[in-house]
Amino acid sequence: MVSEVRGLAEVRSACPPSGREEIEAGPRERLLVLLLRLGGGLMLLATLAIVLPTPWMVATHASLGMGELPRAGIVEYLTRSVSALYALHGGLLLVLSTDVRRYVGVIAYLGAANVPLGVVLLAIDVHAGMPWYWTIAEGPPVTLFGVVLLLLVRSLPPGARP
Repeated sequence: MVSEVRGLAEVRSACPPSGREEIEAGPRERLLVLLLRLGGGLMLLATLAIVLPTPWMVATHASLGMGELPRAGIVEYLTRSVSALYALHGGLLLVLSTDVRRYVGVIAYLGAANVPLGVVLLAIDVHAGMPWYWTIAEGPPVTLFGVVLLLLVRSLPPGARP
């Protein structure tokens, strides 16, 4: 894992199984790497919310115009658990960005899974009465992220596609 994280600064590609020479990364492959790294870095910011003091969480909730944060164990559990899952997802995106050809199947899965996930998040936000800015900043970008991942996976060299 440490060696994977060290390789974050470079765009690598796996040698084809036949032992042929490595194919240089094209602009769309580099864009895929950049997108995975930006998404991963953004999602890793959720790590802060895992350890955010409860009074700060209450103040943030109120400052977002969402009223008073309910003080119950389940609320704190869910907010911190969701933050941990976002951070886990972000870490996975960073690892996948280290070798997009090797992990192309997982990247394609995440792209395909993010499309309906964004729709589900949008429906949850609307049903829960979340503020408009929250609703448009969560579900639609997740769906768009999935679509762009799928398009970029299709642009990889034929031997790298799932």
